[in-house]
Amino acid sequence: MGARREGRPDEALRHMQAAVALAREHDDPVALARALHGRANVERDRGRRDLALRLYREAVPLCRQGDDPLALAHTVRHLGDVLRELGDLTGAEPCYAEALALYRAHPSPPKLDLANAVRPLALLREALGEHEEARALWREARDLYRDAGIEAGVSESSAHLERLG
Repeated sequence: MGARREGRPDEALRHMQAAVALAREHDDPVALARALHGRANVERDRGRRDLALRLYREAVPLCRQGDDPLALAHTVRHLGDVLRELGDLTGAEPCYAEALALYRAHPSPPKLDLANAVRPLALLREALGEHEEARALWREARDLYRDAGIEAGVSESSAHLERLG
């Protein structure tokens, strides 16, 4: 996904479309899940959330066929993100809960991935007016971002905590 990181969305899309086609051709569900996730990320970057939603929804059950709980957690979290961005808080909630449970069950989840799973759940709780739970999640996210060395995450979490009081 170098093209995506380097700001070449058209090239990234071509690569991901080819990866999806190749995985389908070889009937490889795990590779297809990764490719669908990658293409969904590119589509989301391009503002095509409805298409990204369809791609993530196709990828999640394929991830369940594999043996990588972190890949499943990551894909389910991204599905939740798109649902939340589209205003479907009810649909996003179980995605975030599942992703967070998968990360917490892992013996050594990457701190940044765990922080990135806690953050959207904090956003969701805050949007639902569940301020006490949101505060607890923002504190956890802040600490995880601090441990991961991500100052932007620490700052965002601290700002939300300050607003919530």
